Amino acid sequence: MAIVRAIGKPDLFVTMTCNAKWPEITQALLPGQTAADRPDLSARVFRLKLKSMLEDLSAGVLGLEVARIHVIEYQKRGLPHAHCLLILAESDKPRSAADYDRLVSAEIPDPANEQLYETISKSMMHGPCGRSNPNSPCMKDGSCSKKFPKQFCEETRQTQDGYPLYRRRNDGRTVTIKNIALDNRYVVPYNPWLSHKYNSHINVEVCATVSSVKYLYKYVYKGHDRVAFSTHETVDEIQQYVDARYSMLTRSQSPQHADPVLPVVGQ
Repeated sequence: MAIVRAIGKPDLFVTMTCNAKWPEITQALLPGQTAADRPDLSARVFRLKLKSMLEDLSAGVLGLEVARIHVIEYQKRGLPHAHCLLILAESDKPRSAADYDRLVSAEIPDPANEQLYETISKSMMHGPCGRSNPNSPCMKDGSCSKKFPKQFCEETRQTQDGYPLYRRRNDGRTVTIKNIALDNRYVVPYNPWLSHKYNSHINVEVCATVSSVKYLYKYVYKGHDRVAFSTHETVDEIQQYVDARYSMLTRSQSPQHADPVLPVVGQ
């Protein structure tokens, strides 16, 4: 928040996820292995890819960068991903629908561009979910928690929740996943240049209003999951509490311990 106060709100929110099918990973696996068997390999390749993408961002592929923060975390299935917040110079801040369309696309690309089409088809399509797949992980209380499918929209326009309503034309293009045809309503917003170069899930969102600042900064600083455990002894917290209470009462009832010192539980 100190950065926002000094420089201004973030302009772009970029999420990059490791692609388990990158050739740098698959070619180094032994017969029968998968990327899940080599988290060290996945982490190293992702780190190199992320470093390259951050260098591209610093070079200005999305605009002149004034400040950037990013954090790396791991999904439950073990793949690393990074959340980046970019603050751009005044001359490059996205302010109009044309600026949004220049930076972000939410449509299936032309199949003539085979590499980009393949990346978007395999990495940037959400679902299927909803009635066609009610058991999808994103489903909650009978609806998609990510609010897919989105609505068709002929032109990009601003909304009140901090994110634009991106252009999603009903152009007839579809991608078939699990025997279900998905159209532009299921496309996760992306930047064509980054997706074409890195062949990965790279979600790019425009932070249009200041209302998204609190959520975004809380998101990138939430940290990783942690757990405390011991392999040498079993800690009985209930018994520790009972022992501490008994010790405290015994000492307080003794004349020579008018001011008992409470024991520290767990030490």
